[in-house]
Amino acid sequence: PDVADAAAPAAVLADPVRAGILALLGSGPHCVCEMAAALYERQNNVSNHLARLRRAGLVRASRHMVDARWVYYERDEQACAAALATLASLLR
Repeated sequence: PDVADAAAPAAVLADPVRAGILALLGSGPHCVCEMAAALYERQNNVSNHLARLRRAGLVRASRHMVDARWVYYERDEQACAAALATLASLLR
């Protein structure tokens, strides 16, 4: 069977830090420093995981409206729902 579509999001979510990031972003946008503190990880490590989540299309970034030095990340709810549906179809 062709499981490539289901394996891609599963591979991204298999890492506990990336899964934790998506869980944190469920409550709304956060900056890297907030996520790093909540996950007890270094900021550069969180940034690397965010890059992988962005490439997978599960997370998007936006600059703060007043201070453009700050980048806030949020879940792409439509992409997360599609990934969930793909994984659910594999497990049925």
